[in-house]
Amino acid sequence: MGRLTGGDPSLLRRINSAVVLHALRATDCATLTEITQVTGLSRPTVEGVVEGLVAAGLVVEAAADESAARRQGRPARRFRFRAEAGHLLGLEIGPHRVAAVLSALDGRVVGSASKDVDETAPAEERIERLRATVADLLRRAGVSRASLRAVGVGSPGIVEADGTVRLGTALPGWTGLALGDRLRRSFKCPVIVENDANAAALAEHWKGAGTDSDDLVFVMAGLSPGAGSLIGGRLHRGFGGAAGEIGALHLLGREMRPETLLSTTDEPLHPLDEQAVATVFALARDGDARAGAAVERFLQRLVHDVAALVLALDPELVVVGGWAAGLDGVLEPLRRELDRYCLRPPNVVLSMLGDSAVATGALRLALDHVEEELFTPEGSVKSRR
Repeated sequence: MGRLTGGDPSLLRRINSAVVLHALRATDCATLTEITQVTGLSRPTVEGVVEGLVAAGLVVEAAADESAARRQGRPARRFRFRAEAGHLLGLEIGPHRVAAVLSALDGRVVGSASKDVDETAPAEERIERLRATVADLLRRAGVSRASLRAVGVGSPGIVEADGTVRLGTALPGWTGLALGDRLRRSFKCPVIVENDANAAALAEHWKGAGTDSDDLVFVMAGLSPGAGSLIGGRLHRGFGGAAGEIGALHLLGREMRPETLLSTTDEPLHPLDEQAVATVFALARDGDARAGAAVERFLQRLVHDVAALVLALDPELVVVGGWAAGLDGVLEPLRRELDRYCLRPPNVVLSMLGDSAVATGALRLALDHVEEELFTPEGSVKSRR
């Protein structure tokens, strides 16, 4: 594309198209007169823009109300945004499963699928499992790959801007994996890869417990906790994409690792997996003293890690998710600790989205990309993957 100047007519057309498209998406349908009133553009400009959007397949004329036509004569033509003109995918890659969520261009979910995967599976097997999940979902939904406008992905690890996992200890073979490049081979649209806790934070802000808060922390509570945070409604990734890696705080002078924290014997807990940890929590509920002490150590570590992040960011809301959020006694110790240390303790709640948080946040990443592309003048000029 050649350089755009201040008076470039193509830039003006794109600005007008973005304005009209944004107005149409905000309502079920609208007449040319209504669009003119909302946008402030002239009637001839609106007519030309709508014709172009219809030709591009992004706008369609709405069906006329025949009963109204009989009463009042020919009604004004009405137009609507074609959310079905394309589709978006949100993908989750986790230790025990992969998942996919499919939506129209307005974010309305039209299908979902998931498949279990062994936590010891190598990277290639995990990626192939994800590809198979996507293929099954698209086939069941009757959607072609050509219809996809963007794909968002939530993955464990520290993720760079190009989708490379710089460090990922939760999955075998994940550190150094060019995940974005690997997945782009399967799609002819942009693929945006983000850390799973960051994706979940976006999801809770969009459709979960954080819809009324622009300053929140999502805690992915697990064996090695991570967190995603929004500041002023914007995702905070940090300089190198490693913001929220609270699971590494034990390296700062506290050497006890999860397998020691959760041990009910004098030996580290082995194997260290969710089933083994759930067993320890169950023993604690039944009154086992050593299991109770192990659970207390685990919760205190989680509480201290979260408190450190809260003291640094001063969020309005802390949302606790991940598998440990389903265990008894997670919230109250966290609330008590934050009450001790924080001048204004945040509200602390459980995730409303549960297992779907990461895939939903990945879908939000794809929707954000398309919204920037379609509904902002700047996005129509920039080239982004």
